[in-house]
Amino acid sequence: MKPRELVTRWVEAFNRADPDALAAFYAEDAVNHQVAEAPVHGRSAIRKMFADGFASATMVCIVENLFEEGEWAILEWKDPLGLRGCGFFRVVADQIVFQRGYWDKLTFLRLHGSE
Repeated sequence: MKPRELVTRWVEAFNRADPDALAAFYAEDAVNHQVAEAPVHGRSAIRKMFADGFASATMVCIVENLFEEGEWAILEWKDPLGLRGCGFFRVVADQIVFQRGYWDKLTFLRLHGSE
């Protein structure tokens, strides 16, 4: 599966708030580093990160741009509340092996009443 296609499916699973489906996209030893947080290592820890996130906030990913270059997909996104960010996904053998996301944690907390 091409990186762009995988990330399109990833967004669909994210918008269903489905941590199991999301985790299935990651390699067993994948790393997910949302720069506002410490890096998360391993599929099961990534699944827990998503489960915890969905339990604490309603999150929606609206794709603004999705680019592909070699093993990489680059996602520029927004949500209905006005938060914006981008994510970089390295895809090898149909699995995400590395992800880095950039978004403003303070804005997220304010929008979700957690500040």
